[in-house]
Amino acid sequence: MTIEPRNLHHVVIVGAGFGGLETTHRLAGAPVRITLIDRRNHHLFQPLLYQVATASLSTSEIAWPIRYLVRDRPEVTTLFGTVTGIDAANRRVQLEDGTEVAYDTLVLATGARHAYFGHDEWEPFAPGLKTLEDATTLRRRILVAFERAERETDPAKRAALMTFVIIGAGPTGVELAGTIAELARSTLPPDFRNIDTHGTRVLLIEAGPRVLAGFPDDLSAYALKSLERIGVEVVLRQPVTDCNADGVVYGGKQLDAKTIIWAAGVRASRAAEWLNAPADRAGRLQVAPDLTVPGHPEIFAIGDTITIPAWNGQPVPGIAPAAKQEGRYVAEAIKARLGGRSLSPFRYSHAGSLAQIGKRLAVIDFGWLKLRGAIAWWIWGLAHIYFLIGLRNRLAVALSWLWIHARDQRAARLITQGSSKVMD
Repeated sequence: MTIEPRNLHHVVIVGAGFGGLETTHRLAGAPVRITLIDRRNHHLFQPLLYQVATASLSTSEIAWPIRYLVRDRPEVTTLFGTVTGIDAANRRVQLEDGTEVAYDTLVLATGARHAYFGHDEWEPFAPGLKTLEDATTLRRRILVAFERAERETDPAKRAALMTFVIIGAGPTGVELAGTIAELARSTLPPDFRNIDTHGTRVLLIEAGPRVLAGFPDDLSAYALKSLERIGVEVVLRQPVTDCNADGVVYGGKQLDAKTIIWAAGVRASRAAEWLNAPADRAGRLQVAPDLTVPGHPEIFAIGDTITIPAWNGQPVPGIAPAAKQEGRYVAEAIKARLGGRSLSPFRYSHAGSLAQIGKRLAVIDFGWLKLRGAIAWWIWGLAHIYFLIGLRNRLAVALSWLWIHARDQRAARLITQGSSKVMD
């Protein structure tokens, strides 16, 4: 079965993340019809995903149904489906159910997945954090670990249950480690009777020489000291060599831990494979200066799907603002083409890097200005609230954070997807 195009120029966008939605939004009023395809029915505000995993926010506060977001756009058709390939010669997107969607212009905004550097067998023991399902699974593992520790009488097994390992000290790893440490030391102590959650061990293991490697040295050093001050054990220059059901191996020794979280790397989606196009070691498409796939001017690619040296000769970082800028550029490029014009090459403008360390601690690098501590935390919070969709979500997240700030309470401490009989 093929969905044939009608008269208007047909733009197919694969992926409703930051880049795909921005392209859709910026094409409003253009003489096109749009088909937006995603394997999930929601748009996810991924920068706050770790707060769902650590029981600070609920899923509905950082995700919105795609159909709701485009309900006032009659030229946009949303398809809930999984793309399995692209027939570039015939301009068809192939879906898992055998359906093909024809396109005049294709925009690939397919994102990234976890990368275990050749050790995919580690994934069951060290899940990553890319989807709502990942977040709720991690939240369940974290909370179940404390519940099991409350009932455990063997000291060694109890210690393993109360040991949490995060692999990778980029922004996600730092944010996870800091929040889990504060959960254990500030939120949970009054709730348990047989364990003292102050004794929880949180280890952040990084193969490189410092945390937050993408930040300036002084902010990285501040983040390290802040993490240690709130109880995180930071291990640097020690790559993990094994993840298993009992824990992790690093520095030639086994550490028993029942909760391991992978935050060490990502790999792009299979877009490069679909097109047999050039890619880097992480599978990211190497696109032309106008964000088109080499040899296919009718195909654009954006976001975590690609790599391009459009930031003063450096690769554009895989962050939400970059994907939004690329989506905006692609929409303008499509409109320019339809009007018989062309655009200059894409150039990325970096607004700054932000990372939360703890409840009242963050670091911000604007390039011309560096901030740390409480003031950076407030700016970090305001920036994230600003980019949320909808007044209700902004208010809900703001109130949740204020409650955590004032009372050390996280209201989303729900164990779902099972019961006490099957805690895995």
